Amino acid sequence: MAGNERETVYIKADRNVEVSRPQVTLGDVLQIECTNPRLLAQIKRLSLLRFPDSQDKRQCRTAVSILKVVSCIHSRFPEAEVQNMGEMDFIVTYEKQKDTGGFLHVLKIALVTLISFAGAAFSIMAFNNDVDVTKLFGQVYELVTGTRNDGFTILELTYCIGLAIGILVFFNHFGKKRFSVDPTPMEVEMRLYENDIQTTLIENYSRKGKELDVDGNMGGTDTSGGHRT
Repeated sequence: MAGNERETVYIKADRNVEVSRPQVTLGDVLQIECTNPRLLAQIKRLSLLRFPDSQDKRQCRTAVSILKVVSCIHSRFPEAEVQNMGEMDFIVTYEKQKDTGGFLHVLKIALVTLISFAGAAFSIMAFNNDVDVTKLFGQVYELVTGTRNDGFTILELTYCIGLAIGILVFFNHFGKKRFSVDPTPMEVEMRLYENDIQTTLIENYSRKGKELDVDGNMGGTDTSGGHRT
């Protein structure tokens, strides 16, 4: 650095980062800020790791310690003061760009929709049979009106309408429209699931000594069967 001036570099890493090139630089996986634009540009170009040229998806992911990032910066700019504002360990996943759309993509959407619809319908019918909703509605209808239920009354109609409205309100979502700015229960559960997966992956890499750290270890091999987060 010019004049040996001590510069402060702020770095921030997300828990999980996906890249589309095997050669990974610090700028690909980090948010970096520095008052010196020239230093900032040079740091972003520093090489962090390179994924092997392999078709095995298990070798397209690794866990990286933030200490490795600090070491990488200090190896080139020893006078820089590095302040970490993000994760202490993060996952880097390499995946080649794929074309979106096409018949296969539409088929997957249709299949997931069909399975979700059939599963939800089966759950509702199983619940209704379990508590014997038909008999219950018949007893309520006869108690209120004094006549026997013929199998289709205002109770069944309002129950169907209320069930649909309840599902929409609970999931806070209909098509592309949200009823409020809050995340949907499905989004919350997916984020919790992703956090659990990422925590497990990082701990596995660390325990097996495959995390990319200051000692020079290079993970790159995912023993979890290539499960993406």
